[in-house]
Amino acid sequence: MPLVTMKQILDDAIEKNYGVGAFNINNMEQTLAIMSAADRTESPVILQASRGARKYAGPVMIYGLVQAAMKLYPKVVVSLHLDHGNEPKTCIEAMDDGWTSVMMDGSLDASGKVPANFAYNLKVTAEVVQEAHKRGITVEGELGTLGGVEDGHGADTVILTDPDQAVEFAELTQVDALALGFGTSHGAFKFKATPKLRYDIVEAVNKKAPKLALVSHGSSSVPPELVAIVNKYGGKMPGAMGVPVDQIVNSIDYGVRKINIDTDLRIAATGAIRKLFSEKPEEFDVRKYLEPAMQAMSAVVEDRMIAFRTAGKASGIGAPVSLADMAKVYKQDNAFPKMDKINAVK
Repeated sequence: MPLVTMKQILDDAIEKNYGVGAFNINNMEQTLAIMSAADRTESPVILQASRGARKYAGPVMIYGLVQAAMKLYPKVVVSLHLDHGNEPKTCIEAMDDGWTSVMMDGSLDASGKVPANFAYNLKVTAEVVQEAHKRGITVEGELGTLGGVEDGHGADTVILTDPDQAVEFAELTQVDALALGFGTSHGAFKFKATPKLRYDIVEAVNKKAPKLALVSHGSSSVPPELVAIVNKYGGKMPGAMGVPVDQIVNSIDYGVRKINIDTDLRIAATGAIRKLFSEKPEEFDVRKYLEPAMQAMSAVVEDRMIAFRTAGKASGIGAPVSLADMAKVYKQDNAFPKMDKINAVK
């Protein structure tokens, strides 16, 4: 099965009221862990790579890993997504490399660290949508900022999303998906107490724009049992805390469709590796410690796919829609930025 656009997956999630995990990949082990879980649970999946991942493994290698994994698991419905593109150039490079979906995060400036104003966000996101929709490629934007840092991308300033502004942003830019600031945060050390998500923000946007796929970044739960394994075998993660899974699940009924998970897989893999090194200090075969790491990550992915109600949904998505055909749909629907209105925003 070929790669599909993220829009094809998220449109089905909107129609059937479920969430789709978007799992970050950097290497073979993460890719196989996620794909095997998707195969076991018959779930569609979004594989995403950040700028940091593209720098670490190289875009050719990441694309090749995904293609190989799809041959191993031909029934899995997969979209390949760029996470946190920092400027139009980055997004266009991913499109050229074969990605079927990109995120233009204009909530921060090109450094990925400083909050940007609304006008800037509109203009850079619109530039990406204009090019992507010509190619049939999905675009995710972001309005509001999260706390924490992910692969060097993030700001200390937390800005909750204004629902009315979010609807205006979506209408003007014609993004297919929109990440909201509603109380989640990147990383493993993001909260001092259990967070309380602002479902009212998500619900307000969803009521006014029900066909817009809403996105929750920073949605790792940082499971205490996995943190405990890391700490037991020599790690130091005191005070690590994430967003409880039940809170993320609740957000689905308010309109969240794409749910980003990265930190949980890192913790699962680290714990498994530390445990093996502690119990078998003589071990040096990379396969012997990466295999349990892969199994630990896959177990987390499977749990999330079941919790998000993604399990069993792959067969209902239908035949893959090509980028060429998606481009025709965008053209027919005139799903392109309203540049006259965007240029008037100061």
